[in-house]
Amino acid sequence: MLNTPHIVGDVMTETVAAVDREARFKEIVETMEQWKVSALPVLAAEGRVVGVVSEADLLPKEEFREADPVRLEQLRRVDDVRRAEAVTAGELMTSPAHTVGADATLSQAARVMARESVKRLPVVDGHGVLRGIVSRADLLKVFLRSDEDLAQEVRRDVVGTLFAVPAKDLRVSVTDGVVTLSGQLRDTSVIPVLARLVRSVEGVVDVDFEVTGPASVRP
Repeated sequence: MLNTPHIVGDVMTETVAAVDREARFKEIVETMEQWKVSALPVLAAEGRVVGVVSEADLLPKEEFREADPVRLEQLRRVDDVRRAEAVTAGELMTSPAHTVGADATLSQAARVMARESVKRLPVVDGHGVLRGIVSRADLLKVFLRSDEDLAQEVRRDVVGTLFAVPAKDLRVSVTDGVVTLSGQLRDTSVIPVLARLVRSVEGVVDVDFEVTGPASVRP
């Protein structure tokens, strides 16, 4: 699809707030508040992502504030207790970080987010150096494309590519992101392929078919 913004680099945010391993607890909280984010990449000196510190990593500090020291000792191996005693990003962070490349598809990024239950992913180059960040909201930006934009792409890059002879009797319309294909098709067996190609256009919500086979030939 020529015009579809289908890779992470098309939608990611390039300006990213981050901290280094030595950032102190209060600095982390202040940076999150300043940038209005709930997680920060943690970087090594060369800008390589080595972890992520999130609000969830910071909350044990408050949760275990009044805990019995003896009980804490018994729970020494529990990650939350370890974080409750931590004071730097390097001690608090989740590592290794779940990351994605700028050339990854939006679907790939969405699968990583779903599998790892994270809201955002640092975007890194081949050396693991931070290049941006992509969030759930960024992945949803494709659904802001206009209906006419979607219709033009489906006509040009799906219908125009799939059929060697232009399907003049096949009409494309889009309403609220839902593509409707109507008219006649010589071979209705291509409908599953057509549906899959239309759904691959970023921003398409669904596809409906209102098509019939070729008109009967009269003797």
